[in-house]
Amino acid sequence: MIIEHEDTLISSELFSTQFVCNLSACKGACCIEGDRGAPIEKSEIVLIENNLESIKPYMSEKGIELLNTEGFHEGEEIDDIATTCLPTGECVFFYKENGILGCAIEKSYKAGKSDFYKPISCHLYPIRLGRLGKFESLNYHKWDICKAACALGKELGVPVFRFLKDPLIRKYGEPWFNELEEIYNEFKELEDSRKEDF
Repeated sequence: MIIEHEDTLISSELFSTQFVCNLSACKGACCIEGDRGAPIEKSEIVLIENNLESIKPYMSEKGIELLNTEGFHEGEEIDDIATTCLPTGECVFFYKENGILGCAIEKSYKAGKSDFYKPISCHLYPIRLGRLGKFESLNYHKWDICKAACALGKELGVPVFRFLKDPLIRKYGEPWFNELEEIYNEFKELEDSRKEDF
């Protein structure tokens, strides 16, 4: 089921799927798994460049080597730009702490050294953005490495869109999110009434 909300098309899986990241279980696998690095928007390249010197102290030695030889992004088309990755798969901005992979961009921001949080594609995961004409589409991306996150989300009763409240507000604003909450409540009432009919 697809829900139209302003200029966005939202998969109902963002309501029906429950999800809470469980780093102790996955060890930050999304920083290393996959075919490519993290998708980044063209405007984010400048934001990362402006903060690069503040991000570097939190990067791994291998990440800095890759940064110096190949840069931090690849791809030329607007919808095809991604962070570069090491031959072993890690994103150029990865770091490892207590056996868990993390993002140096985010760590720099949380330390008050940078004014850029991290690419919106990472902040919004497991939502993936797409484009359908004038609409931006928001879809749930199912990935085996996130099974523990789905289990924890189910245990805590947290739907995907609520887990991602902060990045959704960052992307679309608080009024948009508040209206999404209202849409969710209507969706849930409809789903509950269908269950009662059976």
